[in-house]
Amino acid sequence: MQSQSAKDAKYNFGRLIDTARAEPVVIEKHGRPVVVVLSVEEYQRLVAIEAVHASVGATAASVSGKSHD
Repeated sequence: MQSQSAKDAKYNFGRLIDTARAEPVVIEKHGRPVVVVLSVEEYQRLVAIEAVHASVGATAASVSGKSHD
């Protein structure tokens, strides 16, 4: 994962986009990471993983909340 300063990201936005399409890019402000820029495909992949985890968690909570008479 690459890093760029916020200033570099601002002045080289096209390069940031090109890089982020290939791999996530950490944007730093005052030497500290503040955001990550990533491709739409990577974002969608992460959202899908999160949805699966949320669904599994909801199912587990539902099952554990039921009484077995």
